Amino acid sequence: MQYIAMNTKDIRTNLATEQYLMNSGKMTPPFMLFYIEKPCIIVGRNQNTMEEIDPEYCRKHNITITRRLSGGGAMYQDLGNMCFSMVIPAKDQEFGDFKSMVQPVVAGLKEMGATNIEVTGRNDIVLNGRKFSGNAMYTRDGKTFSHGTCMFDVDTDVVASALRVPKDKIESKGIKSVRSRVINIKPYLKEEYQNMDTFQLREELIKKIWKTNTIEEAEKNYAYVLDDEDKKEIAKLEQEIYYNWDWVYGKSPKFTVQRRKHFAGGTIDARFNIENGTIENVVIYGDFFGPENVDELQDELKGTKYAQEKIKEKLNALDLSRFFAGIPQDEITELLSTQQ
Repeated sequence: MQYIAMNTKDIRTNLATEQYLMNSGKMTPPFMLFYIEKPCIIVGRNQNTMEEIDPEYCRKHNITITRRLSGGGAMYQDLGNMCFSMVIPAKDQEFGDFKSMVQPVVAGLKEMGATNIEVTGRNDIVLNGRKFSGNAMYTRDGKTFSHGTCMFDVDTDVVASALRVPKDKIESKGIKSVRSRVINIKPYLKEEYQNMDTFQLREELIKKIWKTNTIEEAEKNYAYVLDDEDKKEIAKLEQEIYYNWDWVYGKSPKFTVQRRKHFAGGTIDARFNIENGTIENVVIYGDFFGPENVDELQDELKGTKYAQEKIKEKLNALDLSRFFAGIPQDEITELLSTQQ
């Protein structure tokens, strides 16, 4: 069995690599992938992205947002997390049997001292009943793909802040994540592993899974190295899918958002209907005054992407005092465009 340990720390590149290697035929199943990335959130295929994240927090902290091909819930990752994936022939794997797919990693972690771990629920790996790994699975073209996380030294305070239903009132039919009490596995490993970083954890697991004494031996005999053709095709997938706003946000199920605030000049209560990531319709209620009918503003916002910068761009091109007398333009713009 071959493996690849990704050098890039960008989740979008890594997901594109997964997709490419699964479908290209360059690696023969079964094989595994390991990767570590900068702060990011990956939402499941059937989720409403805006319902799963605090977008303002993510913007301020440079947290990358993308969507994966598999189902399941949203996951936060940073450099303290190691991802692992396995691809095997679909005929050899019962869909939903996560226990057998994650077995090599579980066995390696137990060998490193985390003996009290088990695969439980639909797709979790837990230690002392607390989750440190979530997994997702999908099948395409005769191959079954399972990918999961291993929280080694993740900043759990950020998990609670970044993965949070926004303050907006959002209603949708998207598949919602189940929030769990999470734990890092590092403190439960043997003392000899306590000073490792996540990259060293990855090397140790590779050595244990492939039964080698050194990482150099594993690399020489089992590692796959991306060639120029691979990198070119992966870069195309990145741009077409994982960097693509329409995939990350536009694929969200239809949902509604309410934005309401009381100003000295009156109350504004805006109700947005969002479909395919775009404002399908907006109705603005309130006891405000203005020389012109707010219907014109509602029509202007229709068809705009439900993205803060796009809404601000539209509103900044208008004189909002025509609709809301005595309410500062920047405060109205902030209310209607902010997505936290």
